[in-house]
Amino acid sequence: MNLTLDERTKIFDKVCRLVETKHFNPAMNGVDWNALAQSRRDQILACTEAEAFEKEVQNLVAELKTSHTGFRHAGTRNIPARHAINATMQRFAVNGDERWMFQDVHQGGPAYSAGIRPGDLLLERGGREIRPPEDLTFSVGETVDLTVEKLHHGGQERIRLQLPMPKSKTHPVTAPDPVHAEKLNGEIGLLKVAMFPGVVGIDVAKDIDRGIAALDGCSRLIVDLRGNTGGGIGGLRLMSYLTPGKLEVGYSLTRKRRDRGYRREELTRFGRIPAHKATLIWLAARYAFVEKSILVVTEGLGQRRFHGRVVLLVNEHTASAGEMVSAFAEENNLATIVGTKTPGRLLSGSAYKVGHGYILGLPVAAYLTWQGRMLENNGITPKFFIELSREALREGRDTQLETAVQVAKAL
Repeated sequence: MNLTLDERTKIFDKVCRLVETKHFNPAMNGVDWNALAQSRRDQILACTEAEAFEKEVQNLVAELKTSHTGFRHAGTRNIPARHAINATMQRFAVNGDERWMFQDVHQGGPAYSAGIRPGDLLLERGGREIRPPEDLTFSVGETVDLTVEKLHHGGQERIRLQLPMPKSKTHPVTAPDPVHAEKLNGEIGLLKVAMFPGVVGIDVAKDIDRGIAALDGCSRLIVDLRGNTGGGIGGLRLMSYLTPGKLEVGYSLTRKRRDRGYRREELTRFGRIPAHKATLIWLAARYAFVEKSILVVTEGLGQRRFHGRVVLLVNEHTASAGEMVSAFAEENNLATIVGTKTPGRLLSGSAYKVGHGYILGLPVAAYLTWQGRMLENNGITPKFFIELSREALREGRDTQLETAVQVAKAL
């Protein structure tokens, strides 16, 4: 439904106020928000079509160049594939042209359940050709037909994807199986973590516990965080398995706390994921009136056979909490990083309703490692850089995992 000029104006003005008062990026990337918003104001308000209005506001807030930043309608088709169908994509050259290649396809997600696998090429969506740089996006709960060129036989297949209705319209994320564990041989265990669902992460922490238990006896561990989209604080359980004692990880920092000054050692500490959901009531009461700058500390889970012989697999889609885990392991020499550079998307975000079903996502806190590194727009550079090879995938080989195994054996 199209909006009146008065309705568009109220939404636009609320977006401007929220960015001015809530948005936090310590670097700010040289953006003069007020000047930028005023320069686009007339152009945006002149958009009588709802789709054009949404696109122009989204383009405006994208100029902030921060993660967790966006503008959309609750029912609009702009949920990226990594969140909607639990699959990431990369550009792939085909006969002098480019296609999207499916890269990380997480078990339990809509793409995997429909038969899509890493190395498959996207050709069409609903009968319409899609090529980079146009992204593959979805709307909540829709059914869509994709035409895909399968990796192993090269033939084309039409694949129907049914997207489940997400539990939250403000955070429309589909959750795959978050944790998968297997023994690659008698000494190397593989723990793949697709995401860290849940704000506190009680369920995913238990999944990680079960995964580590299934790898009992392994003297080396590969943690596969490729395509990990992040999530809540559940990553603390994974970090706690990398070191025996309690170790400072890093801290969130709000705009208010930065402006008034702080000492990192004096920030409120969070160092234990509750075992039961009933504890959430106590947790909410404890942190309800605490300023949201929080210091994260590992849980102290004790010694493991694989300590000192851990490899982390990352790629350009390992974001948010996945990057927090990677930076912690790297800074404390707890793991060797293998893969490709991560994107540097690590700010803490919130979603705000701005009227008529529209939602504005903004970062409200920065994250710094204990050594003071800011990962936003910087990311993690692997010690061993290796890309995923489609030709190797056709042979049933994963070049990045092969390298991780070689590194693990040498530790």
